[in-house]
Amino acid sequence: MMADMTTSAGTLAPAEEHEPTALGLDAPAWVALAMIVVIAVIVAKKVPSIIGAALDKQIAAIRTNLDEAKRLRAEAEALRAEYEGKAAAAATEAEQIRKHAVDESQEMLRKARIDADALIERRARMAEDKIGAAERAAVAEVRAKAATAAASAAAALIAERHDAASDKALVDRTIARLN
Repeated sequence: MMADMTTSAGTLAPAEEHEPTALGLDAPAWVALAMIVVIAVIVAKKVPSIIGAALDKQIAAIRTNLDEAKRLRAEAEALRAEYEGKAAAAATEAEQIRKHAVDESQEMLRKARIDADALIERRARMAEDKIGAAERAAVAEVRAKAATAAASAAAALIAERHDAASDKALVDRTIARLN
């Protein structure tokens, strides 16, 4: 509430303001009193202990979760180590299998070369034997034809030069020689 006061210069000066009071307390005192009452109600209702209990529950839950996480991490690390070991063993086994396969293939190649050399030698001998047999057969055939030709020629000569009487004398001489 402003009161009009005039100064000597004729201007208005503001009047002093008064704060309202109730029961002898001004506004900041009432705010302080209300805060004290609210704090007293909070303490009387044991709100801090309820909040503390709730926080303790959350802390316990977090600890449980952390312990579970540690356990799971340990299990995961154990599994990882196990699988790394299995992977290393598998790699070693794969290398052994590869070496064994290489050794087997080299052995098979060596045997194949030996078998091929033996087969070539055997086929060469067989070819030589066939050639020899063919030569012998050809010589025998030539001899047989020559003998047949000679016999035919001899028969023709004998037939030409001898008659039945001369054949009888030849047979008689041959028989006499045999006795």
